[in-house]
Amino acid sequence: MKRTPTLILFYSAVAIICVAIVATAFWIRRGFPEPDLKTVVNTGRGKMDQWFPIEKDLNAINQDEQQVKLSDLRGKVWIAAEFFAVCPHCAARNGAELREIYDLFKDHPDFHIACISVDPETDTPEKLADYAEALSAETKNWWFLNAGNAKETHQYLENELKFFGVHERTDPLEIEANGRYAHDLGFLLVDRDFNVVGKWPIADARSDQARQLDPGLYERLKNEMITRIREELDKNESPGIK
Repeated sequence: MKRTPTLILFYSAVAIICVAIVATAFWIRRGFPEPDLKTVVNTGRGKMDQWFPIEKDLNAINQDEQQVKLSDLRGKVWIAAEFFAVCPHCAARNGAELREIYDLFKDHPDFHIACISVDPETDTPEKLADYAEALSAETKNWWFLNAGNAKETHQYLENELKFFGVHERTDPLEIEANGRYAHDLGFLLVDRDFNVVGKWPIADARSDQARQLDPGLYERLKNEMITRIREELDKNESPGIK
């Protein structure tokens, strides 16, 4: 009987601690977005419903060794994508998808694609040019860009364009099979006013896993993106843009 007050105090303390843990967990969870059950597994940040402005510029060299910057594309409707020339998957996944979209819109003077290398140390202008040639990309409306420093490029892609973080592989066998970097395969769409207005993980939606989860997802995403590109191109140019 004498131990009853002690036990009461003990269990009361345990209860208080449990409540504190649960409350802390809910408080921390508020800082994270609600999960999107429709998002394909491993597709970076998935599809965005809200636009955001690109605040900072990116200087780079394109496949013709020309100094360019992303803000040169202001007034155009353009796609931003990550890649690296020696990636064993970029050409087969993103390259094929981008080439198809490019064929649809390449004759529109206000359409452009910008592929930014996540491996600028390796992707020389010569390699960029070879990659562009393999995809029959014309420099006037499809850039393959080397922005110089790898760390700064990765930070820009993640912090400014909101791509999923680039991950450098260390296992030699994994590097041989999949390349040096794991990176986001999503496509961003940027409007004439330099706002990101959507993101589509089209390449990932083609995977066997994605098709098993949702057989119609790939076609829906692709059609949705193409429709949005048309809508943006059909909009009048912003005031002051000639």
